[in-house]
Amino acid sequence: MEMTVQLTIDCSDPQAMVTFWAEALGYVPEPPPGGHATWRAYWAAEGVPEAELPAGAGDLPESIIDPAGRGPRVWFQQVPEPKVAKNRWHFDLKVGGGRDVPLDVRTQRVKATVERLVKAGATVLRIKDEPGMGLYAAAVQDPEGNEFDVV
Repeated sequence: MEMTVQLTIDCSDPQAMVTFWAEALGYVPEPPPGGHATWRAYWAAEGVPEAELPAGAGDLPESIIDPAGRGPRVWFQQVPEPKVAKNRWHFDLKVGGGRDVPLDVRTQRVKATVERLVKAGATVLRIKDEPGMGLYAAAVQDPEGNEFDVV
């Protein structure tokens, strides 16, 4: 049996999330299938009633994919309610290289990634700098407040 994995993230602004998370993960916006100009055009061709599509839905990509085909598809599903509590899942962006890489190199890699993501709209919540434990990491939020770690 074949299985693929999709991560669905509820949000208020799918296009902002596509832009941010494509940058964060090295993904690309998912093009509409089968030569359709937009996802909305694809959904219409598949018979999805116009009444089921919110204004603007599918006019721009609302999902991202790994260009290498290894990682899961991520779909940003527009919902009317805002995020109100800590998420029970999070991404760990493992950019440091693991414990075989010297701590100073891992620290620089984490700092560079955090700096890039802050420019893309992230907010740093806290830095965990514990050289005695061989650890440098950052807890960060995306533009809609979803937490993730850079390690």
